[in-house]
Amino acid sequence: MALEKLEKKYFGTNGVRGVTGVDMTPVFALGIAESFGTMIGAGKTVGIGRDTRTSGPSLSAAVRAGLTAVGCNVIDFGVVPTPCLQYLVLYHKLAGGVMITASHNPPEYNGIKIIEADGTEMGDERTIELEQTMINKKYVVADWDKVGTASDNPESRKLYIDAIVNQFPKEIGKGITVCVDPGNGPAAATTPEIFRRLGCTVHTINSEFNGHFPGRLPEPTAEGLANLSALVQSTGAAFGVAHDGDADRAIFVDEKGTFMDGNITFALLASYFCEQKKGGIIVTPVSTSGIVEAVGKKSDCSTNYTVVGSIYVARTMRELISEDKPVVIGGEGNGGVIYPKHQFCRDGGMSAATMLGVVATKKKPLSELIDELPKFTMYQVKHKTSRAKEIVKHMKEFFKDCPIDDRDGIRITKGGAWALIRPSGTEPLVRVYTESQNSAEAKEMLDTIMNEITPFLE
Repeated sequence: MALEKLEKKYFGTNGVRGVTGVDMTPVFALGIAESFGTMIGAGKTVGIGRDTRTSGPSLSAAVRAGLTAVGCNVIDFGVVPTPCLQYLVLYHKLAGGVMITASHNPPEYNGIKIIEADGTEMGDERTIELEQTMINKKYVVADWDKVGTASDNPESRKLYIDAIVNQFPKEIGKGITVCVDPGNGPAAATTPEIFRRLGCTVHTINSEFNGHFPGRLPEPTAEGLANLSALVQSTGAAFGVAHDGDADRAIFVDEKGTFMDGNITFALLASYFCEQKKGGIIVTPVSTSGIVEAVGKKSDCSTNYTVVGSIYVARTMRELISEDKPVVIGGEGNGGVIYPKHQFCRDGGMSAATMLGVVATKKKPLSELIDELPKFTMYQVKHKTSRAKEIVKHMKEFFKDCPIDDRDGIRITKGGAWALIRPSGTEPLVRVYTESQNSAEAKEMLDTIMNEITPFLE
């Protein structure tokens, strides 16, 4: 059965976020921690991690206090990528984890992601339960002699590095130069070391922990990665990789310094795995480019579409695997890829290592490998509106004669093109995607949609 989104009050698709001192405060973090700790039960152990944001230490202290206050024990792993915390929750067999991060948001933001014992982000039903526990103040504070304990274990991130390195042949990167831009985030302590362990020569930029993000903003854009592109070209590197604020995603530039769209990255990595496991399944949201499905078909792999959000991709992958279905890979078109042989979450460090595996195995320049992929044209626009749900209802009627997937907004297929009209889950916006291998067809579909929805826009 396909997973569906449920309405939440505070939490979005990937955790809860807000401006530090306004929406995201230690008091708010304390309430989340007390509620989460109450849900999992006194005496259980929870891992904590954070990115490099300036508000991280105070929010981490609040989470630590909230968990121990309700009787949970805490292991604080310090500054780590989100997928590192997720791996450590599994490795140490913890009851869950709390990651303090605002991912790709600007420096003034921070947020919280709740990790379940299976290493995946908390699902909708449990998140709503947590919110209600917090709103109704149903958390249970422990007696004085039953409060939890807390310990620090920052060295555990080495276990995460080991887990990725062990997925690849020894020194697969020997003779290959790579460049890394962790964006002053937690991957500064992991991705360069992963490459070094795999035998690469590594050059870095923005590789110090700094919550002011002086080198670039946490979202890795083409403009923000200009210095990485220059470094790749000046060092003769095979490619460059950059991470968002919590390193669950990886964005690449090729050996010419050209920025790679996340859909292209996912297609290239999916092709690499599908060639090794023909006839398997790719799992991805309805917003992902058709290029991923196209490369899968070359290896007789099918594509299973989900609602938007990595948690839905990860849990669908697990469901399919439990049914003995051959899941090859999962991911999104934003640079977030999930590797079932490693763990069920987006992992930027693993993506970085896998791209090395692709280049080392194919023995071709990355730009040449990209040129060999099918060509698609995608248009993406977003507009402010308080009537997004009305737009979806109207367009569903407008395209009633076309195949429609309405699990997350509406995804329409018409001829060789498809379109997604989707309300934002966190802002008063509607997002519109259209795509086709025929650019004129994609543009025509976008124009048709925009003509219809303009009266609903602000």
